[in-house]
Amino acid sequence: MPEQLLFASEVFLNGLMAGVLYALVALGFVLIYKASGIFNFSQGVMALFAALTLVGIMEGRVPFSHVINATFDTEIHHFGWHVPAFAAILITMGVMVILAYCVQRFIFRHLVGQEPIILFMATIGLAYFLEGVGDLMWGSDIKKLDVGLPQGINTWIDETTFDAFGYGFFIDNLDIYASIIAALLVIVLVLFAQYTKQGRAMRAVADDHQAALSVGISLNFIWIMVWSVAGFVALVAGIMWGTKSGVQFSLSLIALKALPVLMLGGFTSIPGAIVGGLIIGVGEKLFEFAIGPMVGGATENWFAYVLALIFLVFRPQGLFGEKIIERV
Repeated sequence: MPEQLLFASEVFLNGLMAGVLYALVALGFVLIYKASGIFNFSQGVMALFAALTLVGIMEGRVPFSHVINATFDTEIHHFGWHVPAFAAILITMGVMVILAYCVQRFIFRHLVGQEPIILFMATIGLAYFLEGVGDLMWGSDIKKLDVGLPQGINTWIDETTFDAFGYGFFIDNLDIYASIIAALLVIVLVLFAQYTKQGRAMRAVADDHQAALSVGISLNFIWIMVWSVAGFVALVAGIMWGTKSGVQFSLSLIALKALPVLMLGGFTSIPGAIVGGLIIGVGEKLFEFAIGPMVGGATENWFAYVLALIFLVFRPQGLFGEKIIERV
Protein backbone atom coordinates (compact mmCIF):
# COMPACT_ATOMS: atom_id res chain seq x y z
CA MET A 1 0.00 0.00 0.00
CA PRO A 2 1.44 3.45 -0.90
CA GLU A 3 2.90 5.36 2.04
CA GLN A 4 0.73 8.45 1.46
CA LEU A 5 -2.42 6.29 1.53
CA LEU A 6 -1.32 4.84 4.87
CA PHE A 7 -0.78 8.32 6.26
CA ALA A 8 -4.19 9.38 4.97
CA SER A 9 -5.82 6.33 6.57
CA GLU A 10 -4.30 7.20 9.93
CA VAL A 11 -5.47 10.80 9.58
CA PHE A 12 -8.96 9.58 8.59
CA LEU A 13 -9.27 7.44 11.74
CA ASN A 14 -8.15 10.30 13.97
CA GLY A 15 -10.65 12.56 12.21
CA LEU A 16 -13.49 10.13 12.86
CA MET A 17 -12.72 10.11 16.58
CA ALA A 18 -12.51 13.91 16.72
CA GLY A 19 -15.79 14.08 14.80
CA VAL A 20 -17.61 11.98 17.40
CA LEU A 21 -16.58 14.46 20.10
CA TYR A 22 -17.71 17.40 17.95
CA ALA A 23 -21.05 15.65 17.46
CA LEU A 24 -21.39 15.17 21.20
CA VAL A 25 -20.98 18.91 21.85
CA ALA A 26 -23.40 19.73 19.01
CA LEU A 27 -26.04 17.42 20.52
CA GLY A 28 -26.34 19.70 23.53
CA PHE A 29 -27.30 22.55 21.20
CA VAL A 30 -29.76 20.42 19.24
CA LEU A 31 -31.60 19.07 22.30
CA ILE A 32 -32.27 22.51 23.76
CA TYR A 33 -33.13 24.06 20.40
CA LYS A 34 -35.59 21.28 19.53
CA ALA A 35 -37.46 21.52 22.84
CA SER A 36 -37.50 25.27 23.42
CA GLY A 37 -36.35 27.05 20.27
CA ILE A 38 -33.41 28.52 22.21
CA PHE A 39 -29.96 28.55 20.65
CA ASN A 40 -27.87 27.89 23.76
CA PHE A 41 -24.63 29.83 23.34
CA SER A 42 -23.63 28.76 26.87
CA GLN A 43 -23.27 25.05 26.01
CA GLY A 44 -19.47 25.28 25.84
CA VAL A 45 -19.28 27.11 29.16
CA MET A 46 -21.55 24.45 30.67
CA ALA A 47 -18.91 21.87 29.66
CA LEU A 48 -16.25 24.03 31.32
CA PHE A 49 -18.35 24.51 34.47
CA ALA A 50 -19.07 20.78 34.71
CA ALA A 51 -15.37 19.90 34.31
CA LEU A 52 -14.33 22.51 36.90
CA THR A 53 -16.92 21.20 39.36
CA LEU A 54 -15.84 17.60 38.79
CA VAL A 55 -12.17 18.41 39.44
CA GLY A 56 -13.08 20.47 42.50
CA ILE A 57 -15.15 17.64 44.00
CA MET A 58 -12.55 14.97 43.20
CA GLU A 59 -9.73 16.96 44.79
CA GLY A 60 -11.80 18.06 47.79
CA ARG A 61 -11.43 21.76 47.02
CA VAL A 62 -13.39 24.30 49.06
CA PRO A 63 -15.79 26.20 46.77
CA PHE A 64 -15.21 29.97 46.74
CA SER A 65 -12.04 29.48 48.80
CA HIS A 66 -10.41 32.60 47.30
CA VAL A 67 -13.41 34.73 48.26
CA ILE A 68 -13.57 33.20 51.75
CA ASN A 69 -9.85 33.69 52.34
CA ALA A 70 -9.91 37.29 51.11
CA THR A 71 -12.96 38.09 53.27
CA PHE A 72 -11.98 36.40 56.52
CA ASP A 73 -8.17 36.44 56.13
CA THR A 74 -7.92 32.63 56.23
CA GLU A 75 -5.92 30.04 54.28
CA ILE A 76 -8.53 27.40 53.52
CA HIS A 77 -8.22 25.61 50.17
CA HIS A 78 -9.02 21.90 50.65
CA PHE A 79 -11.29 19.83 52.87
CA GLY A 80 -8.56 17.21 53.24
CA TRP A 81 -10.23 14.37 51.35
CA HIS A 82 -10.45 13.06 47.80
CA VAL A 83 -13.62 11.72 46.17
CA PRO A 84 -13.45 8.71 43.79
CA ALA A 85 -14.06 9.59 40.15
CA PHE A 86 -17.34 7.68 39.82
CA ALA A 87 -18.86 9.24 42.93
CA ALA A 88 -17.64 12.69 41.88
CA ILE A 89 -19.27 12.26 38.45
CA LEU A 90 -22.60 11.36 40.10
CA ILE A 91 -22.38 14.40 42.38
CA THR A 92 -21.53 16.63 39.41
CA MET A 93 -24.55 15.26 37.55
CA GLY A 94 -26.66 16.34 40.51
CA VAL A 95 -25.10 19.81 40.34
CA MET A 96 -25.98 20.03 36.64
CA VAL A 97 -29.61 19.10 37.40
CA ILE A 98 -29.73 21.89 40.01
CA LEU A 99 -28.21 24.25 37.46
CA ALA A 100 -30.87 23.22 34.91
CA TYR A 101 -33.64 23.93 37.44
CA CYS A 102 -32.19 27.34 38.30
CA VAL A 103 -31.78 28.29 34.64
CA GLN A 104 -35.40 27.45 33.91
CA ARG A 105 -36.78 28.82 37.19
CA PHE A 106 -34.97 32.14 37.31
CA ILE A 107 -34.24 32.97 33.66
CA PHE A 108 -36.21 31.34 30.88
CA ARG A 109 -39.52 30.99 32.70
CA HIS A 110 -39.71 34.78 32.59
CA LEU A 111 -38.83 34.96 28.89
CA VAL A 112 -41.57 32.73 27.47
CA GLY A 113 -42.90 34.20 24.24
CA GLN A 114 -39.98 36.58 23.74
CA GLU A 115 -38.21 37.02 20.42
CA PRO A 116 -35.45 34.46 19.59
CA ILE A 117 -32.78 37.18 19.69
CA ILE A 118 -33.71 37.99 23.30
CA LEU A 119 -33.46 34.31 24.27
CA PHE A 120 -30.12 34.08 22.47
CA MET A 121 -28.78 37.13 24.32
CA ALA A 122 -29.94 35.53 27.59
CA THR A 123 -27.77 32.48 26.86
CA ILE A 124 -24.80 34.76 26.17
CA GLY A 125 -25.34 36.36 29.57
CA LEU A 126 -25.67 32.89 31.11
CA ALA A 127 -22.36 31.88 29.51
CA TYR A 128 -20.46 34.79 31.05
CA PHE A 129 -22.22 34.29 34.39
CA LEU A 130 -21.26 30.60 34.55
CA GLU A 131 -17.69 31.40 33.52
CA GLY A 132 -17.42 33.97 36.30
CA VAL A 133 -19.01 31.69 38.90
CA GLY A 134 -16.71 28.85 37.86
CA ASP A 135 -13.71 31.12 38.30
CA LEU A 136 -14.86 32.25 41.75
CA MET A 137 -15.75 28.73 42.89
CA TRP A 138 -12.72 26.79 41.73
CA GLY A 139 -10.04 29.28 40.66
CA SER A 140 -8.62 30.07 37.23
CA ASP A 141 -5.54 27.81 37.35
CA ILE A 142 -5.21 24.98 34.81
CA LYS A 143 -6.35 21.75 36.44
CA LYS A 144 -5.48 18.16 35.62
CA LEU A 145 -8.47 15.85 35.22
CA ASP A 146 -7.94 12.12 35.61
CA VAL A 147 -10.99 9.86 35.80
CA GLY A 148 -9.05 6.69 35.03
CA LEU A 149 -9.21 6.75 31.22
CA PRO A 150 -6.02 5.28 29.68
CA GLN A 151 -3.81 7.61 27.66
CA GLY A 152 -0.89 7.21 25.28
CA ILE A 153 -0.41 5.31 22.04
CA ASN A 154 -2.40 2.12 21.55
CA THR A 155 0.36 -0.44 21.15
CA TRP A 156 -1.93 -3.15 19.76
CA ILE A 157 -3.05 -0.96 16.85
CA ASP A 158 0.51 0.24 16.33
CA GLU A 159 1.94 -3.28 16.22
CA THR A 160 -0.91 -4.75 14.16
CA THR A 161 -0.77 -2.07 11.47
CA PHE A 162 3.01 -2.22 11.40
CA ASP A 163 2.95 -5.99 10.85
CA ALA A 164 0.29 -5.61 8.13
CA PHE A 165 1.52 -2.50 6.28
CA GLY A 166 5.00 -1.78 7.57
CA TYR A 167 3.71 1.42 9.14
CA GLY A 168 2.28 1.71 12.65
CA PHE A 169 -0.78 3.88 13.13
CA PHE A 170 -0.53 6.33 16.04
CA ILE A 171 -3.92 6.20 17.74
CA ASP A 172 -4.25 7.57 21.29
CA ASN A 173 -6.02 5.33 23.81
CA LEU A 174 -7.84 8.36 25.20
CA ASP A 175 -9.26 9.17 21.76
CA ILE A 176 -10.48 5.58 21.39
CA TYR A 177 -12.22 5.50 24.77
CA ALA A 178 -13.60 9.01 24.32
CA SER A 179 -15.05 8.06 20.94
CA ILE A 180 -16.64 4.89 22.30
CA ILE A 181 -18.19 6.70 25.27
CA ALA A 182 -19.39 9.56 23.09
CA ALA A 183 -20.86 7.14 20.52
CA LEU A 184 -22.70 5.21 23.26
CA LEU A 185 -24.08 8.45 24.70
CA VAL A 186 -25.22 9.57 21.26
CA ILE A 187 -27.01 6.23 20.73
CA VAL A 188 -28.69 6.48 24.16
CA LEU A 189 -29.85 10.02 23.41
CA VAL A 190 -31.27 9.00 20.03
CA LEU A 191 -33.13 6.06 21.60
CA PHE A 192 -34.34 8.29 24.43
CA ALA A 193 -35.71 10.89 22.01
CA GLN A 194 -37.41 8.34 19.77
CA TYR A 195 -38.77 5.63 22.06
CA THR A 196 -39.37 6.93 25.60
CA LYS A 197 -42.42 8.74 26.90
CA GLN A 198 -40.31 11.73 27.95
CA GLY A 199 -38.57 11.77 24.57
CA ARG A 200 -41.90 11.80 22.73
CA ALA A 201 -43.09 14.58 25.02
CA MET A 202 -39.94 16.54 24.21
CA ARG A 203 -40.61 16.18 20.48
CA ALA A 204 -44.24 17.20 21.00
CA VAL A 205 -43.13 20.36 22.81
CA ALA A 206 -40.71 21.08 19.98
CA ASP A 207 -43.49 20.77 17.39
CA ASP A 208 -46.17 22.83 19.13
CA HIS A 209 -46.10 24.23 22.68
CA GLN A 210 -49.82 24.90 22.86
CA ALA A 211 -50.77 21.45 21.55
CA ALA A 212 -48.39 19.85 24.07
CA LEU A 213 -50.01 21.81 26.89
CA SER A 214 -53.49 20.75 25.74
CA VAL A 215 -52.66 17.06 26.22
CA GLY A 216 -51.23 17.59 29.71
CA ILE A 217 -47.49 17.87 29.02
CA SER A 218 -45.71 20.12 31.52
CA LEU A 219 -43.50 22.57 29.66
CA ASN A 220 -41.52 23.40 32.79
CA PHE A 221 -40.74 19.73 33.41
CA ILE A 222 -39.71 19.14 29.79
CA TRP A 223 -37.47 22.20 29.68
CA ILE A 224 -35.79 21.31 32.99
CA MET A 225 -35.30 17.76 31.70
CA VAL A 226 -33.81 19.02 28.44
CA TRP A 227 -31.43 21.42 30.18
CA SER A 228 -30.44 18.57 32.53
CA VAL A 229 -29.71 16.24 29.59
CA ALA A 230 -27.73 19.05 27.93
CA GLY A 231 -25.84 19.38 31.23
CA PHE A 232 -25.01 15.66 31.19
CA VAL A 233 -23.79 15.98 27.60
CA ALA A 234 -21.70 18.99 28.64
CA LEU A 235 -20.26 16.97 31.55
CA VAL A 236 -19.16 14.12 29.26
CA ALA A 237 -17.70 16.58 26.77
CA GLY A 238 -15.92 18.40 29.59
CA ILE A 239 -14.47 15.14 30.89
CA MET A 240 -13.16 14.11 27.46
CA TRP A 241 -11.71 17.45 26.44
CA GLY A 242 -10.52 18.24 30.00
CA THR A 243 -8.67 14.93 30.24
CA LYS A 244 -7.13 15.57 26.85
CA SER A 245 -5.94 19.15 27.29
CA GLY A 246 -6.47 20.06 30.95
CA VAL A 247 -9.40 21.89 32.51
CA GLN A 248 -8.85 25.52 31.56
CA PHE A 249 -11.06 28.37 30.47
CA SER A 250 -10.24 27.87 26.79
CA LEU A 251 -12.31 24.67 27.13
CA SER A 252 -15.43 26.78 26.67
CA LEU A 253 -14.33 27.48 23.07
CA ILE A 254 -15.20 23.92 22.01
CA ALA A 255 -18.73 25.28 21.51
CA LEU A 256 -17.44 27.38 18.61
CA LYS A 257 -16.35 24.23 16.77
CA ALA A 258 -19.84 22.82 17.24
CA LEU A 259 -21.39 25.72 15.27
CA PRO A 260 -20.17 24.48 11.86
CA VAL A 261 -21.40 21.01 12.83
CA LEU A 262 -24.89 22.43 13.42
CA MET A 263 -24.82 24.35 10.15
CA LEU A 264 -23.98 21.19 8.26
CA GLY A 265 -26.38 18.87 10.03
CA GLY A 266 -29.23 21.23 10.81
CA PHE A 267 -30.19 22.80 14.13
CA THR A 268 -33.14 20.46 14.71
CA SER A 269 -31.67 17.09 13.72
CA ILE A 270 -29.96 14.67 16.10
CA PRO A 271 -28.74 12.46 13.21
CA GLY A 272 -27.59 15.67 11.52
CA ALA A 273 -25.41 16.55 14.51
CA ILE A 274 -23.79 13.12 14.30
CA VAL A 275 -23.17 13.22 10.54
CA GLY A 276 -22.08 16.86 10.67
CA GLY A 277 -19.60 16.12 13.43
CA LEU A 278 -18.07 13.25 11.47
CA ILE A 279 -17.83 15.35 8.30
CA ILE A 280 -16.11 18.21 10.14
CA GLY A 281 -13.77 15.90 12.06
CA VAL A 282 -12.65 13.91 9.03
CA GLY A 283 -12.71 16.89 6.67
CA GLU A 284 -10.49 19.15 8.73
CA LYS A 285 -7.92 16.40 9.33
CA LEU A 286 -7.73 15.32 5.68
CA PHE A 287 -7.69 18.93 4.46
CA GLU A 288 -4.79 19.72 6.79
CA PHE A 289 -3.00 16.59 5.60
CA ALA A 290 -3.50 17.22 1.89
CA ILE A 291 -3.67 21.03 1.53
CA GLY A 292 -2.17 22.33 4.77
CA PRO A 293 1.50 22.08 3.69
CA MET A 294 0.71 24.08 0.53
CA VAL A 295 -0.83 27.04 2.37
CA GLY A 296 1.35 27.17 5.48
CA GLY A 297 -0.64 24.81 7.71
CA ALA A 298 -3.09 25.60 10.56
CA THR A 299 -6.06 24.95 8.28
CA GLU A 300 -7.88 23.12 11.09
CA ASN A 301 -8.55 26.54 12.65
CA TRP A 302 -10.70 27.74 9.74
CA PHE A 303 -11.66 24.79 7.52
CA ALA A 304 -14.87 24.00 9.42
CA TYR A 305 -16.10 27.59 9.21
CA VAL A 306 -15.41 27.89 5.48
CA LEU A 307 -17.29 24.63 4.88
CA ALA A 308 -20.17 25.91 7.02
CA LEU A 309 -20.23 29.16 5.01
CA ILE A 310 -20.54 27.18 1.78
CA PHE A 311 -23.48 25.26 3.26
CA LEU A 312 -25.13 28.49 4.40
CA VAL A 313 -24.98 29.81 0.84
CA PHE A 314 -26.25 26.72 -0.97
CA ARG A 315 -28.22 24.78 1.66
CA PRO A 316 -28.92 26.99 4.70
CA GLN A 317 -31.11 24.39 6.43
CA GLY A 318 -28.22 21.90 6.52
CA LEU A 319 -28.19 18.29 5.40
CA PHE A 320 -31.02 17.12 7.67
CA GLY A 321 -32.70 20.37 8.71
CA GLU A 322 -36.24 21.22 7.70
CA LYS A 323 -36.66 23.71 4.88
CA ILE A 324 -38.86 26.53 6.11
CA ILE A 325 -41.12 28.23 3.58
CA GLU A 326 -42.98 31.34 4.69
CA ARG A 327 -45.78 32.78 2.60
CA VAL A 328 -46.38 36.50 2.74
